[in-house]
Amino acid sequence: MRNLCLILLHCLLMLNVSAQQNKDTLKLADPTIFLDKGTYYLYGTSSPNGFLVYTSRDLKHWSAPAGKRNGLALLKGDSYGKSGFWAPQVWTSNGKYYMAYTADENIAIAESNSPLGPFIQTAPKRISGSDKQIDPYVFKDSDGKLYLYHVRLQSGNRIYVARLKEDLSDIYPETAIECINAEEPWENTDKVSWPVAEGPTVIKRENLYYLFYSANDFRNKSYSVGYATSESPLGPWKKFAGNPIISYKNTGHNGSGHGDIFSSTKGTLYYVFHTHSSAQNVGQRKTAIVNLAFSKQGSATIDPASFRFLFENKPR
Repeated sequence: MRNLCLILLHCLLMLNVSAQQNKDTLKLADPTIFLDKGTYYLYGTSSPNGFLVYTSRDLKHWSAPAGKRNGLALLKGDSYGKSGFWAPQVWTSNGKYYMAYTADENIAIAESNSPLGPFIQTAPKRISGSDKQIDPYVFKDSDGKLYLYHVRLQSGNRIYVARLKEDLSDIYPETAIECINAEEPWENTDKVSWPVAEGPTVIKRENLYYLFYSANDFRNKSYSVGYATSESPLGPWKKFAGNPIISYKNTGHNGSGHGDIFSSTKGTLYYVFHTHSSAQNVGQRKTAIVNLAFSKQGSATIDPASFRFLFENKPR
């Protein structure tokens, strides 16, 4: 009997090792998760040729790259940009799917008939604005107005917002206004001359707007997430006194930041983001999620115990 138990234990251990070997940590930086018709679509900074997309039905089992262009949802050449494909966001409107993204340190918006792509522009073009702008986030307010939150590279990485035209063709340049720059101690731990605030995500709860953002250089272990609130999508913004709410101090991993908020099929809120490859290396940043909640007083919090990396399930 003892030998049989040992054999069974050995088999269970081997099955667990095999399961771990058949899945790899997903390595998408600046990630976003889009839920559509019961399927989760994960995009992020992942390839010099565009944006890979992975799919899941349960947030645990993720496919191999599933985009229509050899795993890519957006392929270089189908839309604006030749390099530096960063920080995508995907949403749906009127039966079409849209992707706002960074390329060539500028912002573009492409469309598709599927969240798997291909996302294209019939006439490749960038959004108007400053010479260099990155990290787009399109927010639709309850009155139907569209806003493009983004980062302008001018004396630091500074978060701006501008009204977006209804046809998504461009912004109204005269409406652009600065929201946030990195000026608090936690936002510039190395006291560099080019402070960084980036990766905006905006949600609205009970007539209050929440702007989540990351601060510090992404290579800094103190790259972290904080938020600010406003009674208007244009600000002024008041930073939360308890910032940062996500950092290596509560995730256990350096460089915890730059992500997006999404809701599960059951209505649970999550924040998806990236961390450094290891404590010693930034490397290919790893993708993780954590539960996000709001207190009765309106403060945003995370549950550190819910932190977990996402894995691609490899076929045996």
